[in-house]
Amino acid sequence: MMDYMETETMENTAKTSPMEQGALQTLENMQDETCPHKKTNLETILEDLGLEQYYEDKLPLSKILEIDTKAISDDLVKCKSDLPWYFLKKLTMANVTARNVKCTSDCDLYRDQTSETTGLDFDDLFSNVETGESINPLDLITALFVCSDGFVQQEMALKMSMCQFSVPLLLPNCDTTRCTLMLWAMRDIVKKYRPQHLLQSKGFIEERIVHSQLPMVSFVRLGDCSMSKSEILNKLLSSSQQYHDTFVHRNMKCGDSPRKISNGLTEITWYLPCGNKNMDIFVNPVAVANLHGDIASFETQFSFLCQTSEAVFVFFDHLDDKCELLINTNHKAKIFLVGSPLSKSEKSLKALKTLAPSLGLTKTNIILRTKEKNDADFVQDLEKTVSDVVEKSKMNMSVEQMVGIAHELGILVDEDSPECQAGKQKADAITREIQDIHKYKENQLPLQGTIWKELACLEKEEFRLRKAGSENIDQYKSELQRKKKEMRKKQNSHDMSPAMTYFIDAISSPGTERCYFLKWMRMNLDNVSRTKLSRLRELYKEKCNTSVNKDEIKEIDIQLSNSSLGTEHFFREMGQLYEASVSLPKRDLSRKQLQHLPELCAQMLLDGFPLELVDGDASNIPLRWVSDVLTKLNDLASPKNKIIVVTVLGVQSTGKSTLLNTMFGVQFAVSSGRCTRGAFMLLIKVNEDIKKVFNCDFMVILDTEGLKSPELAQLDNSYEHDNELATLVVGLSDLTIINIAMENSTEMKDILQIVVHAFLRMKEVGKKPKCQFVHQNVSDVSAHDKNLRDRKLLLQQLNEMTQAAARMEKKEENKSFTDVMVYNADTGNCYVPGLWNGNPPMAPVNSGYSEAVYELKKTIIHLLGENETSAQTILDFRKWMTSLWNAVKHENFIFSFRNSLVAEAYMRLCTEFNKWEREFRKEMFTWLTKAETRISNFGLDAESERTDITGFLTRLKSEALSVLSKWETKLLENLKEYFKQTEGHVHLVERYKEEFSNSAKSLRREMERSVNNQLLAAVDIRRGMNELDKIKENQSKEVEKAAFELIAKCRQKNVQMTDTELDQEFDKMWREILNKLSFSEHTPNDIYNSVSYSLRNNLSYKGSRACELLDEKNLKACESGPFKYTAEGWFNKAKHTVSNWFNIEDHVKCVQKMADSIIYACRLFVNEKIQQKSNYHDTYIQDILHIIDERLQQNDVTTDIDFEVSLKQHICGFAARDFQKMHEDFVHEHDPYTCLMKDKERFRTDFKDVFHKRDQCQKKAEEFTEKYLKPAVEAYVNRYLGNDITDEMLTKEQFSTRMSFQYAVLLDLLSKDNFVIYLDYIRSYEDYVKTWILDQIFDEFPDANSKFEFEDRRLKISISNINNAINEAKRKNSSDLQMFVKDICKELHDKLAISQDACRAFMILNQADQEQFAHWLTQSVKDMEDSLREKFKTTTFEMILENLHVKPQNEMFKRLIGCGKQCPFCGAPCEAGGNAHNDHFASLHRQSGLGTYREDGSEKLVTNICTSAVSSDVSFRCNETNNQWHPYKRYREIFPDWDIRPDGSFQASDFWKYVMTKYNEKFSAIFDAKPADIPHSWNNITIEQAKASLKESFNKN
Repeated sequence: MMDYMETETMENTAKTSPMEQGALQTLENMQDETCPHKKTNLETILEDLGLEQYYEDKLPLSKILEIDTKAISDDLVKCKSDLPWYFLKKLTMANVTARNVKCTSDCDLYRDQTSETTGLDFDDLFSNVETGESINPLDLITALFVCSDGFVQQEMALKMSMCQFSVPLLLPNCDTTRCTLMLWAMRDIVKKYRPQHLLQSKGFIEERIVHSQLPMVSFVRLGDCSMSKSEILNKLLSSSQQYHDTFVHRNMKCGDSPRKISNGLTEITWYLPCGNKNMDIFVNPVAVANLHGDIASFETQFSFLCQTSEAVFVFFDHLDDKCELLINTNHKAKIFLVGSPLSKSEKSLKALKTLAPSLGLTKTNIILRTKEKNDADFVQDLEKTVSDVVEKSKMNMSVEQMVGIAHELGILVDEDSPECQAGKQKADAITREIQDIHKYKENQLPLQGTIWKELACLEKEEFRLRKAGSENIDQYKSELQRKKKEMRKKQNSHDMSPAMTYFIDAISSPGTERCYFLKWMRMNLDNVSRTKLSRLRELYKEKCNTSVNKDEIKEIDIQLSNSSLGTEHFFREMGQLYEASVSLPKRDLSRKQLQHLPELCAQMLLDGFPLELVDGDASNIPLRWVSDVLTKLNDLASPKNKIIVVTVLGVQSTGKSTLLNTMFGVQFAVSSGRCTRGAFMLLIKVNEDIKKVFNCDFMVILDTEGLKSPELAQLDNSYEHDNELATLVVGLSDLTIINIAMENSTEMKDILQIVVHAFLRMKEVGKKPKCQFVHQNVSDVSAHDKNLRDRKLLLQQLNEMTQAAARMEKKEENKSFTDVMVYNADTGNCYVPGLWNGNPPMAPVNSGYSEAVYELKKTIIHLLGENETSAQTILDFRKWMTSLWNAVKHENFIFSFRNSLVAEAYMRLCTEFNKWEREFRKEMFTWLTKAETRISNFGLDAESERTDITGFLTRLKSEALSVLSKWETKLLENLKEYFKQTEGHVHLVERYKEEFSNSAKSLRREMERSVNNQLLAAVDIRRGMNELDKIKENQSKEVEKAAFELIAKCRQKNVQMTDTELDQEFDKMWREILNKLSFSEHTPNDIYNSVSYSLRNNLSYKGSRACELLDEKNLKACESGPFKYTAEGWFNKAKHTVSNWFNIEDHVKCVQKMADSIIYACRLFVNEKIQQKSNYHDTYIQDILHIIDERLQQNDVTTDIDFEVSLKQHICGFAARDFQKMHEDFVHEHDPYTCLMKDKERFRTDFKDVFHKRDQCQKKAEEFTEKYLKPAVEAYVNRYLGNDITDEMLTKEQFSTRMSFQYAVLLDLLSKDNFVIYLDYIRSYEDYVKTWILDQIFDEFPDANSKFEFEDRRLKISISNINNAINEAKRKNSSDLQMFVKDICKELHDKLAISQDACRAFMILNQADQEQFAHWLTQSVKDMEDSLREKFKTTTFEMILENLHVKPQNEMFKRLIGCGKQCPFCGAPCEAGGNAHNDHFASLHRQSGLGTYREDGSEKLVTNICTSAVSSDVSFRCNETNNQWHPYKRYREIFPDWDIRPDGSFQASDFWKYVMTKYNEKFSAIFDAKPADIPHSWNNITIEQAKASLKESFNKN
C-alpha cells in the first residue's frame, strides 16, 4: 500500500522542476521590498524549532555541552522549540532513542485526562485527534546540521554513527537546491572491523571512515514507491536476531510527518563485518547511501551517487517518461531496478524493455517484489544481490576521494571553508614531515624526552631524598638544584624546532581557525600513530598474559610511549619551552618571546580542548607551566571564575573516558590504539539557569589513566605511581566517580585500596570529597536490589581497607570508610549495563547504558548542588593543585602536606578568633574596670545602703559569671557560625574547630579566675579602707565641731579679729584636738610571711622534698642576685660535660632559658601591680604562682623538684620584697594622722571663710574639681588608654595573627640586615620581640599628638559623665551641699573612682547656695577639661606609658607570644592560633647551626634545616633522646606535639640561607665553632629572593 504522506511530499516537490528550483534565491536574499515576503519551508521550520538565530551565527559546541536545567530535566517536550535541545541532549549521550522526537500536545494531555471518564464515541474514535503538526526527524536533523558550526556537525555525526544511525552525506538546502558534501562532519568517525581476508590472522582494520576505500551501494527512488525504501534498508542491514533503525522511515515515530526541508538529503552508513561468518551479513565492508526524495527532483545528488557508487538500486512503482533520467545520467555505477508489486503494469514493462539495452540490464539487475513474496524473502534476495556486487566490486572509493566529483557537479564541500582549509594546511605542514615517530619526537620535540624525565626524577628526589645517604642534606639538595639548572640550561640550548614554530604560530590564529587546526592536528596525529600503536598494544597484551620477563614488557612500554604522538605532546613541548624560558633572566629576549604561551593554552581550554595536567610519560606535573596557564585562565574568565571538579578513577580499559564522554558530551581519547596516560582537565560551562544550584561558572572534568593498568603493574613503581595519581585527582575533586568493572573483583580490590589511601589523605588535610561508585556491565533491571549483599560486602571491604590504610598512614582514629568520605551505601552506587547492544562493529550503543549514565549525571549534579562549601576559584584550584603535588612528591603525604589555601583559611580563622577574643577581653576589661570603680566608691553610692561589702562582692561575682557565660556562648556560637559559611574554604580547617572551641573555654576559665581574684583583692582593700575612712570621718567631725564652737566664741567678742589672731586661735584649737583624738599606730603587715604561707601551700602537694628545701632557705635570702641554674650531682655534671663534647644543645641552657622567661613574666605582673599604687593582696602571689605552674607545665624541658622550688623561691623573694614596699607606701599614704595633718590648712581656710561669712562656692567648686575630680578623670583616662592603644595596635595587619607577627618581625630583620640584630633575635627571641613590639608602638605613636586622639576620646566621655551627674544632682534638690556632692558621686559610682574624702570636705559649708555651687562646679569642670587637654597634648608618649594601668607592650606580648614554644631543633617560634592547640608549628624554620648545632667531629656549624631533615634519612640526638641517635623522620616519637612540615619548595628557606651565608664567619665566631660548609647555590641568593621566600613561607603573595 502506498504511503500517503511520502507520496504527497514527492508530488509537491515534483511540481517544481530542477531548473525552477535552481532559480530560487538563497535564504539571505528572499526578502523582496516590492511584494510581501512569503516564508520558505526552511524559514518556517527554523522558526518552529527556535533555531532561526543560528542560521547566520551557527550553533557552537560550547552551547550544546554547557550544563543547564534541560540537561538534567525529565520534563516532556511541550513545544517544537524544545525538540532540537531534546534531540541534542539525547544524542550527545549516544542514546538510540534520540530520533523519537514528538511534542506532548495539549490534545494528548486532554485525551489522557478524559479517556477514563468519557463514554465511547465512534465518530470521535475515527476522527483525527492530532491538531498539531509533528516534525519529521529528518527535518529536525537537517535543520540542526544547517544551523550548526563544523564542530557541532562533527560531534553529531560521531554520536549518530555510535548509535548506528545513518549520517548526512549530502546535506540539502531546500531554498537553494544546492547541497553540501559533509566530509568534515564525518572526519571524526573511526571504525574498527575485520574483513574476510584477515579472518585467519585475527587482524583488524581501524581507521577513519572517510579514509576507508570501500564499495558504495546507493539506494534511490524514482517516482512513487509503495515500499518504504529506508525500512527495507534497515532490514537488510540488521541481523535476524536484532532489528535496528539505521535510516528514518515512515513507520517510525513521526516518520510519516511530511518532510519539508530534508528531501534531497543523502545519508550514508556502513556495514562492517566482525569476522564471524555466522553473524556477518556481508563478509566484506560496504558503504550504503540512501537518497530521500524522488531522483527526478534531485538530479545532482543522483548523478553524484551514480559516479561514486559501485551500484545504484532504483526503487519504483511505475516506470514512465522519467526513465530517460536513468539513461541520460553520466554514471559509472551498475543500475539495479527494484520494483514493487504495483510495477507489473504494461507501461512499466514497456519502459523496462526500452531501458534494458541502454543500461545493459540483465535479469540479475531487475528485482521485482511480487505479492507472494514477503519482506523476509524480498530482503534475502536483495541481500544476495548486494553481496554479489560487493564481492565483485571494482570501484572502491573513500568519502575523501568523492570531493573531486562533488566539485565537478557543483556540490559544496563543508571542508572548503577558509578557516577549515587554513587549519588543514597548517596541520599538514607539521604532520607531513612525520615518518618515524620516535625520531620525529627526538628532533622536533626534544625538550620533553630524556631531559624532562630526568628533571621529573630530580624534582621528586628533591623531596624524597632517597639517595642522600649520609651526605649533608642541604648540600645534597643544592647539588640537585645545580643538576636541575643544568637540565634547564640544556633545554634552553635547543632552538625552537620548526614543528613547534609552526604549531605556536597556528594556535595563535583567530578562534575558529585555531579550533580547526587543533582538530586537524589531532586527527592527523591519530592517523599517523594508530597503526603502529594498535600493533604494539596487541603485542603488549600478549606479553602481559604470557611473559614473565618484566624487562621485555618494559621495553614494549617504552616503545608504546615513544610511538604515541598526539597534540598533548606538542602542548607538553610548549610547556617545557615555557618552563625553560622562565629559568632565564627576566630581561632575556627568549623569555619575553614565550610569555604569551600560557594565555594561548588558557584560551584553548575555554574553547573546549583538554589540558594535560599530569604528564603520563614522565609521571610529573610541569607546575610552573600549568600554574601560569590556570592564572591566565582565571584572568580570561574573571569574574566568572568559580569551578567545581569531577573526576573518574578506575582500572584501565573499564570505560572511564567513555563514561565521561557519554555523560558530558566531551571527547576524551577512547580508541584502543591510545589509552589515556596521566591526567587531563577539560572545562564545561555552567548555564546561568543552574548557577544558583552549583554556585559556579564552570565544571572541570578530570580524566585519568587507568589505575593498576596492565603495563604499569609490571613495572617496579606501579603502586607508587597509582597512589600519586589517585591522591592528586581525589584531592583536586569535589566528587570522585570510582569506576569498577564487576567482572574483575581482584583489580577492584587493588583500586579500592589505592582510593581509600587517597581519601584518607584528603580528610587529614581538611578536604572530604564526595564519592560515587559506578559498577559497569551490570544489566539486570533488579541489579540494585540483587546487589544489596554486594554493597554491604563492598562497604565492609572499604572499612577494612580504611583501617589498614589508617594504620599505614598512622591515623588509626579512622575506623570506617565514611569517616574519611561522604558516602552512602544505598545512594552512592550506580549500576551501568554494557556499552554495546550486540556485537561491534555493527552494534549500536545500548540505550540502557545511556539512560543509566544519564541517571548518574543527575545524581552527580544533585550531589554537587548539595555541597556545603562554596565552589573554588580557578586560582584556588591552582594553589591547591600546587600544594597537593608537592605533597604527593614526598613519601609521607599526610606528614608533608602544606597548602597556601589551608594557610589562608587558618589565617582567616585565627584573625576572626583573635577579633572575637579582643572583643571578649575588651568587654571584660570594661566590666571589671566599672566593677572596681563601684567597689572603690562603695559607701558613696546606693549599693552601700542596700548591702554590706561582702554581699556586694557576691553580687559582683554573680554578675561576672553571667557576663563570662554570655561571652563564652557568644564565642562558641561565632565559631559555629563561622564553620557554617561556604566562603573562605572553612572546610579546610574543620579539624581545628575543636582546638579553637577549647581555646574559647580556656579563655573563659582564665578570665574567670583573673576577674574573681581582682574582685576579691579590690573588695578586701576596700574593706580595709572602710575602717580608715570611718576614723577619718570621726576626726573630721571633731575638727568641724571644735571649729564651729571657736567661730561662735570669737563672734561673741564683737571685735573685728585679724587673720593673725584667727590663726592663733585655730592653732590653739588644733593642738587641743590632737591631744583629744587617739591615734593608733598602723604597723605594716609582714608580706614575707603571707608570701611564704602561699608558697608553702602551693608546694604542699609536691612531697617532702619540697618542704625540706623550703625549710633550708629563708625567703628573704632568695631575693638578691640573678637566678642561675646549675647541674647538680656528679651524674648530671658528667652528662652536661658529655653534651658539650658531642655539641648537643646543653640541657642546663635550656632550663636557664625557660627560667628567665618565667621570671620575666612574673616581673611584668609585679610591676603592673606596683604601678597601680594599691595595697597588697594575697591573690597577687597566688597569680604569680599560677603563672609559674602554667609555664612549667607547658614547657617540654625536663626539670626536677629542686629546680621548681628554687625558681619559685627566687621569684617569690623579689615579689615579696617589692610587695612589702608597696604595702608600706600604701599604709603610710593612708595613715589617719598623716591624712589629718594634710587637711589642716584646708580646715584653717574654711574656718576663716566661715568666720568672715565669705562666699566659698567658687573656691570649693575649684577645690573639689582639682582635688577629687581631676585625679579621678586622669586615672580613668590612664586606666583605659593602655587598652585602647593595645586594641589599636592589634588591628594592624602585622599583629592580627601570630603568623603575621612573625612575618613582620622577620621582614623587619631583613630590612635592617644587621648581624647583631639577627643574633639578638636568635639568641633571645622573647627579649627581642618585646623590644620590637615597643618600637612598633613608638613608631605608631611618635609624639604626644599621635596618642591624643585616644586620650581626648576618654576625656570627653568622663566630662560628659560629670556634667550629667551635676545636672542629675541639681534635679534632686539635695538638703545640703554635702548631700549634693554625695549625689554627684552616686551618679558617677561606676564611672569615676572618687576619693571617699570628697564629701567630708564640705561639712562646714552645708548651708551654701547649691545653684551657685553647681554653676561654679560646671565652670571648674570646663577649665579642668581645657587644662587636661593641654596636658595630654604636651605629655610625651614615654611619660604616658609609665602611668598606664595596662602596658600595651606587655599586653601585646602576652597575646602574640602565644604558647611560647619554640622548635626543638632550630628555635623557630610556634605560630598556632588559640591557646589550646594540639600541635605546634612554624611557617619558617632555620638551620640547626643557628641554634648552635655543630657537625659531629668537625665542629662546623650545621647547615641542615629541620624542614629538610624531617624528610631525609638523617638522624639527630639530644637530651630528650638520651644522647642516642634517632631518625629525623620519626621526630614525633620524641616531640609528639610539634608538626614540622617539609619545605614546599627549595626556595622556601631562602631567608635563613641568605642570613647564614652572609654571616657564616661571624656566627661561627660567636658560637665558638668552625664556619659551615655553605652549599654552592646559597651564595647566589639575593636579598630580594630572601624576601620572596618570606612571602612564600607566610603565604603573603
